[in-house]
Amino acid sequence: MMTSNSLLQRLAKWCPWLLRDEPKKPVKVLVTGAAGQIGYAIVAMIARGLMLGADQPVVLHMLDLPFAADALNGVRMELIDAALPLLRGVVATSDEAKAFEGVNVAILIGGWPRKDGMERKDLISKNVTIYKSQATALQQHAAPNCKVLVVANPANTNALVLKEFAPAIPAKNITCLTRLDHNRALGQVAEKLNVHVGDVKNAIIWGNHSSTQFPDASHATVCTDRGEMPVRELVADEKWLREEFVSTVQQRGAAVIKARKQSSSLSAASAACDHIRDWILGTPKGTWVSMGVYSDGSYGVPEGVFYSFPVTCEKGEWSIVQGLQIDGFARTKMDASATELKEEKSIAYGFL
Repeated sequence: MMTSNSLLQRLAKWCPWLLRDEPKKPVKVLVTGAAGQIGYAIVAMIARGLMLGADQPVVLHMLDLPFAADALNGVRMELIDAALPLLRGVVATSDEAKAFEGVNVAILIGGWPRKDGMERKDLISKNVTIYKSQATALQQHAAPNCKVLVVANPANTNALVLKEFAPAIPAKNITCLTRLDHNRALGQVAEKLNVHVGDVKNAIIWGNHSSTQFPDASHATVCTDRGEMPVRELVADEKWLREEFVSTVQQRGAAVIKARKQSSSLSAASAACDHIRDWILGTPKGTWVSMGVYSDGSYGVPEGVFYSFPVTCEKGEWSIVQGLQIDGFARTKMDASATELKEEKSIAYGFL
């Protein structure tokens, strides 16, 4: 027979909100491009508490284009059919104003995809139009302190367009996703050393979410039986760290497409959840993560671009980790990515 204590323990584990004197108010979370593959994967993760915690109710706002209305309604039906206790409401719409109304968190996945033969300036041009419109909706309809994560590529420059056209939203509240690259870096180190990925921390993604990004394991560590040890010491192969490791992480998205014939969806959705969770709930002590944020000039990165840095998070605010040593190899890679971002900014501003 189950005792009252064991019942309370099970409730605390599976339904923590039931034990609160005052249950948390639902958080409104917007997912754009919600009928797409990443959107389809992430909405269930959010509704199950993987983004905001197991005791945080949510109302999901889902936005997609009118031609995807039937597919979007199918996603809505599946969410209802899943009978998810944390899910307190679903809005499925192609109306930007309705989608952004009162949202506290916005995950912007929808964008114009790069097609064969499309030049970078053409991709930027298409997405400038989309993100100017969404910036207007964000500024006019979202909650004042809404936290924004841009996933759609070119993510760093799309985030910059949002910032320019939603000046009422603080720049610190707009970010772009490089956590997927960060997680890929952790995974590559774990495979190389045959350790659990949960024992690896403090890799860094510097720069643009593109092939110029610089995955950096020079400050990463692994928790071992002998304590925390540097990855560089355990790998003992500088050539691997500077060549194979870097290129594998840079090209992982292309490798997934080649294998699946589709782009990364599950891992991207999971990384977006990680990004928002750590931003809002905080990073563990002694651990940093990678986020694309508006540069303040740290590490010699030019101001005025969204650049991926190592950050720690506390009480809903991120801070760039300072004081890390940057060698000549890293400097060259970081500068190359910054140059690309300045070029993208120039192209984007030409369409504004």
